[in-house]
Amino acid sequence: MKKLLAGAAVLLLGAGVILFLLSAGTAIELEPAVKVVGVETPVIVRLTNPHGVRRFSASLEQDGARQTVYVEEYPATRFLFWRKNEAPRTVRFAAGKKQFAALKDGKARLILEAQSNDFRGAATRVAIDVEVVTRPPSVAADGFQHYITHGGSELVVFTVSGYWTEAGVRVGKYTFRSFPLPGDPSKRFSLFAFPWDVPADTVPLVYARDPAGNEASARFWFKLFPKPFRKRDLHLSDAFLEKVVNEIDPGGSGGLLERFLKINGEMRRANNQALADLRWKTEERMLWSGPFLQLANSKVEALFADTRNYIYQGKKVDEQTHLGFDLSVVKNVPVLAANDGKVIFAERLGIYGNCVVVDHGYALQSIYAHLNEIGVKPGDQVKKNQPLGRSGATGMAGGDHLHFSMQVDGVQVSPVEWWDGAWIRNRILSKLPESRP
Repeated sequence: MKKLLAGAAVLLLGAGVILFLLSAGTAIELEPAVKVVGVETPVIVRLTNPHGVRRFSASLEQDGARQTVYVEEYPATRFLFWRKNEAPRTVRFAAGKKQFAALKDGKARLILEAQSNDFRGAATRVAIDVEVVTRPPSVAADGFQHYITHGGSELVVFTVSGYWTEAGVRVGKYTFRSFPLPGDPSKRFSLFAFPWDVPADTVPLVYARDPAGNEASARFWFKLFPKPFRKRDLHLSDAFLEKVVNEIDPGGSGGLLERFLKINGEMRRANNQALADLRWKTEERMLWSGPFLQLANSKVEALFADTRNYIYQGKKVDEQTHLGFDLSVVKNVPVLAANDGKVIFAERLGIYGNCVVVDHGYALQSIYAHLNEIGVKPGDQVKKNQPLGRSGATGMAGGDHLHFSMQVDGVQVSPVEWWDGAWIRNRILSKLPESRP
């Protein structure tokens, strides 16, 4: 009997040791990382433990004082944990002065603690150094007069004070980055657009934001010149549909019109987003000089922001906005760089066919589409009037022409202003100290 009891005791001890050894700590990850907290900063934490988590808490600590800002407990299953294979748990809470009234601007620590839901209940503790910022930055715009055409571009200079990580211009749903002002890095400038699809009563603002979510904004003097954008009917022939659909979507399923509408809608949006994303491939310096060049001796076939009603067999089947100028001369003419810059894109792009994009610095870029052939590659430095390729009818083009557009920080704008040397001097260069005559 004694041997049986002793054996049972050994088994129990052994089981306890196994349970203890099988106990696991919890991986605590911030998504995204938190470096600054403000009045009420959102925090997202990912907890990973195969046995699950029994308890999680978050605290702020500063100058010896500590305040719990969040705690959550879960049902304990310490003796059944070996059955568990728990998925990671995401916890969301807010941390800042609203949760810890004594918090003041300066250094602090965010402390995260998790207890595993197993036999041992292993505790994991992570302490993160953070900066407390409860006062928003301040921003002040220049005193220049800003005359803006709907669908066009402008430049504003401003100063930012305080702690900030993002500053620029907001126009409706769009934001435009800023850069240090050449010759005076204590100030910043933003080349921005008043996009074609923003209501005319929208007020552009300069703004600055810190990582805690605090934001300051300021108005500046501006006058908008509304521009009525054209509406045109574009009649679709079976021959055009055959050409476009079979080139852009060879081997696709569905009827010809169905496939065209998908290309004209979904693919158009994806292609325009791909062009917009090229904004991140800009250089923070001015690569261009003087007015941009329109394709020589070209005839304008379509304008920027034309609304096109697509008509098939007498019925309207779609509506899209054309973002660029269609310029035609004769077939297969050399397409020249509108200004100095760096090639950042040179390949096929859906509705745009063979396409080249040139970066001119500070997020100003020019777009050349429907090319018959491409004569440059990404990384090439090009000069104004240097050939980029030859005109063509690739992509969604019914005939040989150049689709030319420009974009400011990913937003396509009318290129007409950039062809005008006087406009460039008055609206852009006059506000940049190093460029003033």
